Amino acid sequence: MSVDQQMKPTPTRRMATTRRTGIGRAQRREAIALVLPSLIPVLALSIYPLLNGIFLAFTDATLKRNPDTSFIGLANFARLIGDRFFWESFRIGMVWAVSVTVLQLVTAMGLALLLNVDLQLKWLTRLLALVPWAMPPVVVAIMWRMIYSPTSGPLNAVLGFFGGRADTNWLGNFDTALPAVIVVGIWVGMPQTTITLLAGLQQIPEELHEAAAIDGASAITRFRYVTLPSLRPIIAAITSLNFIWNFNSFGLVYVMTEGGPGGKTMLPMLFTYIEAFKNRNIGYAAAMGDVLVVVVVLLLAAYLWAQLKGDREK
Repeated sequence: MSVDQQMKPTPTRRMATTRRTGIGRAQRREAIALVLPSLIPVLALSIYPLLNGIFLAFTDATLKRNPDTSFIGLANFARLIGDRFFWESFRIGMVWAVSVTVLQLVTAMGLALLLNVDLQLKWLTRLLALVPWAMPPVVVAIMWRMIYSPTSGPLNAVLGFFGGRADTNWLGNFDTALPAVIVVGIWVGMPQTTITLLAGLQQIPEELHEAAAIDGASAITRFRYVTLPSLRPIIAAITSLNFIWNFNSFGLVYVMTEGGPGGKTMLPMLFTYIEAFKNRNIGYAAAMGDVLVVVVVLLLAAYLWAQLKGDREK
């Protein structure tokens, strides 16, 4: 049989090809049928609100019954450019998000390294480390308001016992309100970062540390050249997620300070909430939300690009 005759499709081969094509199409249809139910909530609860928010930003929509909404183009964004109160809240939000994210990473790394060694009652220590994560944010905010209370809070009582000021209004003072809220944000988000880093630490082969120790590397050197490079993908992922969660934080700060005193803890999401549901300017608030989404996406893209560039260079 010649080569041409061998390559020429026979009825049997055509039937086999048709059968495989049919099976492939059936599998794709089954996959679509399985995925479709999970896409419906995403479309209804994520995509549609996002598109609707983008549309409202170009209107003068207000929160009232039977509103007479009209298209106003870029008027909301032009107004937003000159709104110094919004940009001040944006600055406060960046300080909050960066501070909480970085300090969460540092403290969680230390706690993860501690939990990764053999300790007595290690299971209990890990359980206690998850307590802040298991508590509802509203309960956490109320608890910390009691701790920070200037008259009956345990923090001032401890400071007074050691000779410090016992009447500091931590959440009512212009200088201490934001740092006090940042401490609570670190405490709340540290468990999830700790567990993520701990899982990464347990995936590092022990042989790498042993080889570095044999070569005379100290604990700090092993951490710098063995642990950190191995955790780099995990650190990039958890830092990105934490930054998004922290920048979009609302409930915790709202219950603790409602943006006060004097707007010193007025995060962008709080400012947007007040504009939308207290001032009833839905269109203007939607423009704020659109700007915040774009800024966060650009910042995360720059951060991830820098991380990927560093990995390629190494």
